[in-house]
Amino acid sequence: MTTKIDWKAVGRRLRELRGFDMKQKDFARQLGISQGQLSRYEKGKSEIGAEVLLRTSQELKVSIEWLLTGKRS
Repeated sequence: MTTKIDWKAVGRRLRELRGFDMKQKDFARQLGISQGQLSRYEKGKSEIGAEVLLRTSQELKVSIEWLLTGKRS
């Protein structure tokens, strides 16, 4: 069985991690991406590459599985 990634849901989880106090540009800088790219990720308009997923996971201490599926391992 293949698991389909819901990129809009991934974007919502990224937005949740950013929180309400942090601006997109600051969060994007922390993840090593542009503010425009973060915006596309948060809206689910762009798939997140492996490098950014790994960096996000390491920076924010969340599992890649949670980022992609919402399931805690």
